[in-house]
Amino acid sequence: MYAVVEIGGHQYKVSKDDRIFVDRLDSEDEKVSIDRVLLLKDSKGNVKVGQPVVDGAKVEAKIVDHLKGDKVIVFKKKRRKGYRVKRGHRQLLTQLQIEKIS
Repeated sequence: MYAVVEIGGHQYKVSKDDRIFVDRLDSEDEKVSIDRVLLLKDSKGNVKVGQPVVDGAKVEAKIVDHLKGDKVIVFKKKRRKGYRVKRGHRQLLTQLQIEKIS
């Protein structure tokens, strides 16, 4: 059984006991309920596609950790002009563990 969910404008394919990294969630709770289920496939092979979401479908997840992603270096240069700018960025992430798909 798996589902395709939308979290923060991104789509993720999840199944039970998966761990995924999503953009930082502001939730203080340890449990998160995701109602934006776009596709649902059960163990029998039946597929439900939402228009745009599947009615009554829900994914329960637990927040494992808040962390930062890997550093991304942004380097800009214009040749023969002496222009060089080096910047770094680390994305704020939340790690979720999927507990139940219903």
